[in-house]
Amino acid sequence: MVGFRVRRHVGSAMSRSTDDQLAPAYVDNSLNLEAPESSASNLVSKGPGSYVPPGQISSSPMSALPNGVPSRYSTTDGKDVKPNPAGSSSSLLGDVCSAADLRAALEALHERESDVTARLDSLVASQPDLTRHLGRLDLLRAGLGAQVIAARSISNDMLSSAAATAGRLSNRVKELDLEKSRVEDTLGVVDQVAELKACVNGVIGSMGAPQDWEAAAGYLDRASRVPEEIAKGAFATSIVPSVEAPDPPWVTLETARESLCGLFLREFEKAAEDGDGAKVTRFFKLFPLIGRTDVGLDVYGRYVCQGVAGTARATLKDSVGSLGGKEGFFYANALTRLFEHIAQIVESHGGLVKRHYGAGKMVRVIERLQMEADVQGGIIVDTWSDERGIDRMITDVKSYPFSFLVQSFLPQAPRSGTPRVNSPAVAGGNPRSSEDEGVNMKEVDGLLSEIALMLGRWSLYTRFLSGKCMMSAKLTTPYNVMTTFFFRRSVEKAFQLDEYPAGLSLRLNKSIDGHGPIIITAVDDVMYIVNTVIQKSMSTSQREVIASVIPTIGRVLGSDFIGMVQRKMRDESYPKPAVHGGFPPEDKIIQFIVLINSLDLANEYLSRIIGSRVVIAQGQANGVALHESFKDSFPFDKDNAFAANALHSLETSFVNKSSELLNEGIQVLFTQVVKLRLRPVFSDTFRDVDYTLNEQDVADVAEQNDENVKDILDQVPRRFEHGWDQLMRPIARIMTPGTFSTLLDITTRSLSKILEKRILSYAGKTSAFGAVRIERDFTGIVNVVSRGDYRVREAFGKVTQLLMVANMEDDEWEELANDEAAVEWVLTEEEKRKARGLVKG
Repeated sequence: MVGFRVRRHVGSAMSRSTDDQLAPAYVDNSLNLEAPESSASNLVSKGPGSYVPPGQISSSPMSALPNGVPSRYSTTDGKDVKPNPAGSSSSLLGDVCSAADLRAALEALHERESDVTARLDSLVASQPDLTRHLGRLDLLRAGLGAQVIAARSISNDMLSSAAATAGRLSNRVKELDLEKSRVEDTLGVVDQVAELKACVNGVIGSMGAPQDWEAAAGYLDRASRVPEEIAKGAFATSIVPSVEAPDPPWVTLETARESLCGLFLREFEKAAEDGDGAKVTRFFKLFPLIGRTDVGLDVYGRYVCQGVAGTARATLKDSVGSLGGKEGFFYANALTRLFEHIAQIVESHGGLVKRHYGAGKMVRVIERLQMEADVQGGIIVDTWSDERGIDRMITDVKSYPFSFLVQSFLPQAPRSGTPRVNSPAVAGGNPRSSEDEGVNMKEVDGLLSEIALMLGRWSLYTRFLSGKCMMSAKLTTPYNVMTTFFFRRSVEKAFQLDEYPAGLSLRLNKSIDGHGPIIITAVDDVMYIVNTVIQKSMSTSQREVIASVIPTIGRVLGSDFIGMVQRKMRDESYPKPAVHGGFPPEDKIIQFIVLINSLDLANEYLSRIIGSRVVIAQGQANGVALHESFKDSFPFDKDNAFAANALHSLETSFVNKSSELLNEGIQVLFTQVVKLRLRPVFSDTFRDVDYTLNEQDVADVAEQNDENVKDILDQVPRRFEHGWDQLMRPIARIMTPGTFSTLLDITTRSLSKILEKRILSYAGKTSAFGAVRIERDFTGIVNVVSRGDYRVREAFGKVTQLLMVANMEDDEWEELANDEAAVEWVLTEEEKRKARGLVKG
C-alpha cells in the first residue's frame, strides 16, 4: 500500500466542486497529493496546477488524510463507514482505495471548511456588540474621573480648615495636661521634702535625751522611702537643714544610721552574753528599720551558731571518759540532736525573720547555720571515723580478694565437695580458720546500719532546709564502698556454705520431703541480703546512695550469683551419661534440676522484693513509682522516680540474665534426660503392635494368647502411661511448677512430631480396623500427656487432624473437602492425602 500526504490550503475565495466527478486539484485551493520519495506508486504529483485524471488513481490505499476531516466514505465492498474522530484523518485517508473514497474525503473537507467559515462569520458579526460595550466602559471611566476630582476638591477646600482647628485644640489640651502634671509633681516633691524634714528632726529628737531607739529607727525607715534624687536634690538641701542638723539631709541620716547600727550591735551582743532573749529580739528587729538588714542577719546568725556549737560540744563532752557511751548509735544520735537543734531554730525564728526582714531573708541565716552544721557535723563524723577505724576498714574491704568466687570460675577449681570454712584462696601451709579474720562481717554490718541511720537523719535535715552541703560525701562514700564489699562478700560466703537439699530421688517408690522449695541454700541467703541491703539504702533517703548501691547489687547478682550457678550447672551437675549410650547419673540429674529451680525461685524472690517497693504508675511517662510507704523517704517526684527506676532496672536486668540461663538449662534437661528416656518408652509402647490385623485377627490373637480383646486394644495407651509416669512424675515432683511447665511444653512439641511421623509411616499399610486402633491408641497417648493441663493438647493439633482425616467416611470427607472453611487446617495437602491413604487398598 502506498501512502500519500494530503495538504489542505484554505483561502478566502475557495472554490468548491459539487459535481459527482473528481475536480482538478490545485495547490492554492484544492488537494495536493504528494508521493513520498520512498513510495512505489505510479501516482506522482505533477506540481502546481497539475491535473490527475480519475482513471489514473491507484487502488492502493492512501496513508494519510488532513487532520480533522470527519467524513463518511465507501470501502471497496460498497459499505458506508463512519469517519473517525478529528485527529484521525490521516488513518482514514490511508484507507482510500478508489475515486469514490477520495470524493468522500473531499466532501468532508468541504464540510469542515463550511463549519470554520460559519464560526468566523459569527465572530465578525459580534464585533458591533463588542464595540458598543467598550464605548460604555469609556463613558463610565469618564464619570468616575469627575467624581474623583470632586472628592479631592471637597477634601482640600472644606475639611482642611476643620482639621487645622482640631489640631490647634489638641495641642492646647496637651499643654494644659503637661502644666497640670508639673504642678502635681511639684506638690509631690514639696510633700516628700516636708516628710524628709520631719524625719530628720524626729531622728535628732529621738536620739537626744529620750533615747527612744525604736522611734529613731522608725523615722529612719520613713526617710528611706523618700526617693534618693529628692533627698539629695537642691531643694531639699536648701529647705531641710536646720540649726540642730546643719548638714545636708542625706549626710545627717547616714550618720544617724551608722551611730544606731553600732549601738544596736553592742546592745545585741551584750544581750546575747547575758542570755536576755527578749532584749536580743528587741534589737534584732531594729536592724532592718535603719537599712542594715545584712548586719542584723549576720549578727543573728553568729548568735544562733554559738548556741549550735555549744550544744554539739556539750553532747560530745558528755561522753568523754566513758567508752561505753560511744557504743551503738551514739554518733548517729549526736548528729540527730545537732540537726534537730538547727531545725528548731529555723522553725521557731523563721516567722520573726520573715515578719521584720521580709520573705526569703531566712536563707542568709540558714547559710550561716549550714556552715556551722558542716563544722560541728564534721567534728562528729571525723570523731566517729577515727573511733570506728573507717579508713582502715575501707582499705581492708577494697583489698579483699574474694578468693572463693575468683577461683570458682577458674578451670582448675576443685569440683568435688564444697568448702564450708576454709577459702580456696588460701595457699601454702598457713590456712586461715576463716576469711572473716581480715574483715569482720558483723562489724561491717553494724557500721552500715549506723551510716544508714546517719544518712537518713541527714536526708531529713537537708529536705527540711531544701538544700545539700558537702558533709554528705563523708558518709555516702564509705557507705557505698562498704555496701559493695558487704554484699559481694555475703554472696561469696553464701556459696561457700551452700548445700543441696537432701533426700531427693527419681524413684517413685521413695518419698521426698515436699515442704519448702527445692533449691540450694545460697538462694535464700543471697536474697535475704539483697532485701536487707535495699532496705538500708532506701532508709538513707539519699539519691547518691541509690545511684551507687542498686546498680552494684545488679552487677554482683549478674556476675557472681548467676556466674556461680552457671559454673555449677556446667562443671558439677551437668547431666551427661557416664558411658556412651547410657543415661546420666541420678544425682547429677537431681542437682541440675535443683539449680534450675534455684534460678526460677531467685527470679520470684527478687520480683517480690522489688514489687513490695515499686508499683506501676498510671499515666506517668516513666511507668513506675515507689510505694506509698516510701513517699516520706523520697518526697520529691524526681527522686522518687529515680529510685523506682533504679529498682525496676535491677529486677529487669537480673530476670533477663537468669531467665536466659534458666531456659538453656531446661533445654539441656530435655535433651540429656527426657528425650533419651522417651526412646525406650516408645519402643516398649509399640512393641508387637500390628495395625494390619482386622477385628477377627485381633480376636484370634487374643484367643491364642488367652488374653482379653479389650486388654490387647488398650495395651498401647497403658504401656505409654506407665513409661510416661515413670519418666515425668519424678521430675515433676522436684521441679517448680513454672519450670516443669516449660519442660512439658518442649517435650510435648517433640512428642507431637514423633507421633505425626509415626502416623504417616503407616500410610498404605493398615487395615480399616487398624486405622481405628491407631486413632484410639494415639488419642490415648495425647490424653496421658495432657492430663491436668488442657493447653498441652494444642501442640497435638496436627496429630488430631491426621487421625480425623484417616478415619472419616468418604461422603463426610467429600463434604468437608468442599467446605474448606469448616476446619482451620494445620495439615498440608500432601499430609491430607497420606492420611486418607492410611488404609491399604
